[in-house]
Amino acid sequence: METAVVIGEDKRRNDEKLIVLDDTAHQISTDPWYQAGFVLTTGINSSYVLGYSGSIMVPLGWIGGVVGLLLAAAMSLYANILVARLHEVGGRRKIRYRDLAGYIYGKKMYRLTWALQYVNLFMINTGYIILAGQALKAIYVLFRDDGALKLPYCIAIAGFVCALFAFGIPHLSALRVWLGFSTLFSLVYIVIAFALSLKDGLKSEARDYSIPTSHWDKVFSIVGAVANLVFAYNTGMLPEIQATVKEPAIKNMEKALWFQFTVGGLPLYAVTFLGYWAYGSSTSSYLLNSVQGPVWVKVVANVASFLQTVIALHIFASPMYEYLDTKHGRGGSPYELHNVLFRIFVRGGYLTVNTLVAALLPFLGDFMSLTGALSTFPLTFVLANHMYLMVKNRKLSMPRKAWHWLNVVGFSLLAILAAIAAIRLISVDSKTYHLFADI
Repeated sequence: METAVVIGEDKRRNDEKLIVLDDTAHQISTDPWYQAGFVLTTGINSSYVLGYSGSIMVPLGWIGGVVGLLLAAAMSLYANILVARLHEVGGRRKIRYRDLAGYIYGKKMYRLTWALQYVNLFMINTGYIILAGQALKAIYVLFRDDGALKLPYCIAIAGFVCALFAFGIPHLSALRVWLGFSTLFSLVYIVIAFALSLKDGLKSEARDYSIPTSHWDKVFSIVGAVANLVFAYNTGMLPEIQATVKEPAIKNMEKALWFQFTVGGLPLYAVTFLGYWAYGSSTSSYLLNSVQGPVWVKVVANVASFLQTVIALHIFASPMYEYLDTKHGRGGSPYELHNVLFRIFVRGGYLTVNTLVAALLPFLGDFMSLTGALSTFPLTFVLANHMYLMVKNRKLSMPRKAWHWLNVVGFSLLAILAAIAAIRLISVDSKTYHLFADI
């Protein structure tokens, strides 16, 4: 004990912190900053990017869409850096979002943050399964457009494949080589979507870029699109990703974030803007359904989209997996038989529920809006600014305090408005389409 105290005192004399790690069944503090950067980039360039032309640009138009995406990127980078800088509060690395909130606010906020994060990740994963199902259906339709293989069936197949992948990959750090495959798959469908959209745009006549729908529908669509803007960039699990990064964790995480929002964002902008340029207000919510080109090229793009979605879902499911493995797992090597069987039953059950919800309500754009409203706004913007105020209060000037409070209040109001808009959109689509709709 005396030795530990002396070591701690020596470290403090050198203006360094003795950082303690929380208990977890998963591997942490081992990865270089660029692996975290690729994890973040995998998230923003997942198959969701194939929907942003339709779900963001169509409701907002050129000016609103371009300015909105750039402004949302700047605000998201700022908010995520705030969270990253709180990673080592109190001399312990806060490896979970709920741990950070619980340390600052107490047990009630710990539970509320976990609930918000669970909702956020559950809906993101539901969206991924919808995307994977859409890719499978798009492949089938290229060969036989007879309506025999419906979207709910494709979603069920997608959920099963995602479960198989989850059984074999025990934790986030174990993805490693799969992140390389994910990047390759992303490049494949983004390059193909970009090239085919460019070809179609050059051949087509003047496009209609007017914002569709009536006055009130337009208002709700714009508010929903604003929620999609913040959804596009944010994971809602930054501390969990930062937990995998080796020391110095804060500096390395900031490098990963700058990578995400500079180089990592370029493919997103390219495919989103070009898709809207090529097809205007008629752009599909899944861009590969709008493009025209050789069948084999579209098949390759959809296969790449499907496979990348399977990998990306594992990233966003990892906080739930970590919780279940830490609380209920038996320890030992993750590849021992009892741990593999544990993953099959527990993760299989979780993804079964995800898949059922995805098949029941396959409205991808609405899920993106609702996720942004209920969890991305509170977790990424409201909590980030308020937690920073709580921890750094004495060190902040009055203008900076006012700035953070403005963010807390402003994003809280946006979250409420976006939630109302998203629920309305789901309600309207539920009346237009029946449950287990084949859309």
